[in-house]
Amino acid sequence: MSAQPVVVPVRGDAPYDVVIGHGVGAGVAAGVPESAARVAIIHPPTLREQAESLRNEIAASKPSVITIEVPDGEKAKSSAVAEYCWTVLGQSGFTRTDVVIGFGGGSTTDLAGFVAATWLRGVPLIQVPTTLLAMVDAAVGGKTGINTAEGKNLVGCFYPPILVVCDLDHLATLPPLDFVAGLGEVIKCGFIVDPRILALVQEDPIAAATAAGPHTAELVERAVRVKADVVAGDLMEVVGGPAGGGIGREVLNYGHTLGHAIERVEGYRWRHGAAISIGMVFAAELSLLAGRLSEDAVQLHRDVLSSVGLPVTYESGQWQKLHDAMRLDKKTRADVLRFVILTDIAKPAILEGPDPAILVSAYGAISS
Repeated sequence: MSAQPVVVPVRGDAPYDVVIGHGVGAGVAAGVPESAARVAIIHPPTLREQAESLRNEIAASKPSVITIEVPDGEKAKSSAVAEYCWTVLGQSGFTRTDVVIGFGGGSTTDLAGFVAATWLRGVPLIQVPTTLLAMVDAAVGGKTGINTAEGKNLVGCFYPPILVVCDLDHLATLPPLDFVAGLGEVIKCGFIVDPRILALVQEDPIAAATAAGPHTAELVERAVRVKADVVAGDLMEVVGGPAGGGIGREVLNYGHTLGHAIERVEGYRWRHGAAISIGMVFAAELSLLAGRLSEDAVQLHRDVLSSVGLPVTYESGQWQKLHDAMRLDKKTRADVLRFVILTDIAKPAILEGPDPAILVSAYGAISS
């Protein structure tokens, strides 16, 4: 794949482009529509200086550009923080033609998307993800969300941005553990659709686990293309949608049913990709026990994920808490648990209402 910046189109009723490459952040200002008189950049404290630089770039052509600083991580995704953002937009006189920019990691882009979708019933949104996880997952696909005491992302909506800019230069300053956690979502795309991702990781796991690795740009591009293709056919996660092997956007939730439960049980202190890594191994074990997947494919999960430093086991004795948390998962239908599983690599399927005994057995297989 080209070392030059690439543009991945996300098709559908509200199409937009995802721009990927080094130094492409300079294109954010140019991506702001001429009709916008006001721009609000939502960012975490860790990106204060970079957000100010972006503000100055946009202010060269726009009369009013403000920054809205929100908490780091999952603390940003609350109704209180969203209300604070709405207040600032209201006091700034934001209209329907003005633009919100989400500048930060996945939590920031989730929040910014929700704020943009709900202010005046929708204002234009540009996402500028700065972490690997946000580039390949949160900022692409139009999902927005905030958390409640009952679970993660239970409040939100589908709201596509008008542009996503993935400047790979941001990854150079990302803490190593955060970069590796982002690989969880990248590798997930390899298991559900694009096995070439798995091959690239297996070729040199140490290099794959670093932002400076030779395949970073290709891994990001391939993961974004997987998501773009899936959401183009099923933006709103309709059960039985046309994409993703006949199961639609739900395919992107591979590993997420248990992964989200781990995040909740751990009080959202775990990195998302680490929890999803364990969730994928659990889903693979569940697939095996259901007679749908081979032992070799299950072992491949452990080998690829562990090779880059992602966890593949979880502490024993937590099953009841995890099971209770899974019952609140967004994929649950009428109290019936639904899991994305595999029948082979890149061949996803749905397992609905599995026997409780094989759930317990699958958990036992990943327990440390």
